Amino acid sequence: MEACPHKAGMGDEVKSSRIGRMARLGWLSRRAIPLAWKRLRQTADADSDEARAGRDRMIKLAADEGPAAIAREMVPKLVGETTKKLQPDLLEAVRRLIMMNSAEGISTALGALRDRPDSTPLLAAIDFPTLIIAGNEDAIIPVTEAQAMHRAIPGSSLVVLPRAGHLSNLEDPFGWRTALDHWLGGVWSFK
Repeated sequence: MEACPHKAGMGDEVKSSRIGRMARLGWLSRRAIPLAWKRLRQTADADSDEARAGRDRMIKLAADEGPAAIAREMVPKLVGETTKKLQPDLLEAVRRLIMMNSAEGISTALGALRDRPDSTPLLAAIDFPTLIIAGNEDAIIPVTEAQAMHRAIPGSSLVVLPRAGHLSNLEDPFGWRTALDHWLGGVWSFK
């Protein structure tokens, strides 16, 4: 991989700025994502037969009953128990976000998730800084899966946010942002 051009010719104030860090992150994303996607397309499907059947059921539900039915089914799974008790307004906000989508758009997204390739065999080949943020109340992707991903990606960092579910960035924005800022500070430190 070529050297990051954002390191050269930058003053210290730009190198340490959030804009500078984000520019470098954007550069990395533009280089790494196409390569990773090419590799991903060559592997098997990610979902188990049970999960594929569940996505097929959700696609049918979206077609038959629309976004309201998807919101009714998914919102309780997307947020953690603590959020349900302490931030009931967030559940309504998530419901509104789902309702903003068309049934066709939801079905297309569910189909893409159902048919996506399994990237598990490729995790060990990731050779760039990787942060995994998980919620300890995530009912969709349990912490054990985040821990397994962390073990599989050399040099990765794992942060588990307490009292957060699948939407940890919405449920605990301060904790999520703090984890990201701390990680970015370590990844993009220039000495």
